[in-house]
Amino acid sequence: MSNRLARFGNDLHSGRKSYPFVEKRRLWLSLTVALVALSLLIPVVKGGFNLGIDFTGGSEFTVSGIENTDVQTGERAVADSSDASGVTVTNIAPGTVRVQTEQLNDDQTLAVKDSLQEAYGASDDQVTSNFVGPTWGQGVTQQALWGLLIFVLLATVLMALYFRTWKMSVSAVAAMMATIVITAGVYSLVDFEVTPSAVIGFLTVLSYSLYDSVVVFDKVRENTKGLLSGSAPEERAKRTFSEQINLAVNQTLVRSINTSVVGILPVGAILFIGAYLLGAGTLEDLSLSLFVGIIVGTIATMFVAAPMYSWLRGLEPAVRDQERKVLDARQTDGAPVTSDPVQAGPRE
Repeated sequence: MSNRLARFGNDLHSGRKSYPFVEKRRLWLSLTVALVALSLLIPVVKGGFNLGIDFTGGSEFTVSGIENTDVQTGERAVADSSDASGVTVTNIAPGTVRVQTEQLNDDQTLAVKDSLQEAYGASDDQVTSNFVGPTWGQGVTQQALWGLLIFVLLATVLMALYFRTWKMSVSAVAAMMATIVITAGVYSLVDFEVTPSAVIGFLTVLSYSLYDSVVVFDKVRENTKGLLSGSAPEERAKRTFSEQINLAVNQTLVRSINTSVVGILPVGAILFIGAYLLGAGTLEDLSLSLFVGIIVGTIATMFVAAPMYSWLRGLEPAVRDQERKVLDARQTDGAPVTSDPVQAGPRE
């Protein structure tokens, strides 16, 4: 199995085996646009995201040190003692239950607290209550949006300086934004609660997506160096500019997959074992955003960032001239003229 995987990686690196990430860029970019549009439509149809108390404000009760952590017990206790809406009961740790409701007045807070004590057989010091005001929640929302905006702007500028071309920067940021929008769409679809932890997860996903794009684009820069000036070695000069981009994606494919697997294994353990089997509900929001985001971010680098960069560079006259010269040379040599890197590239 290991020999087969090593042979597969070697074939991708040498170009003997290749997948058409760039050749079918119109298809991949069209599918991405469709997925992004669908992800934007989901929260609209569902009436928005399931925002946590930190964003909307409300009352929160924590019942700790209890044996019975059934969430339905808490839901019934709140329903019997008040007419509060938006009730969410979560197991946040072994022997601990968190109850969140809309904003309650003092009398309602006391009534709910007493009802929870009776329902769970808890003492007075085992049930605590807190209140989160709507103004504080609005402040958290604004800070989260500012954090996202600043991150995107800094990433765009730094990548443009690092790669010395805005086209790589725009392509990487496009893949990054597609990742965050699709991840947010999945979040809305499964109706997970959006909390500050989830926002941290989203920002982490952006960093991961950016890192994966940098790795691929570093290889793209290496493969395309000297192609337009005519100083590239003969072996590299036999490929068109877009074929070299596609080769770079294939050469880093195994690395991207391995990095993703290493990333999602611990996150998957947190999501499925910690959240579902052990009942640590506070881990769901963070782990879901990371789990989906890492997978989507890796896919976006291959099917969005690289194909978009190829498209942007393909608009340049110098790139068109280079590709035309390579294809003309193949026709003169009797080689098949095709844009497919698998067929057009040199064999080893």
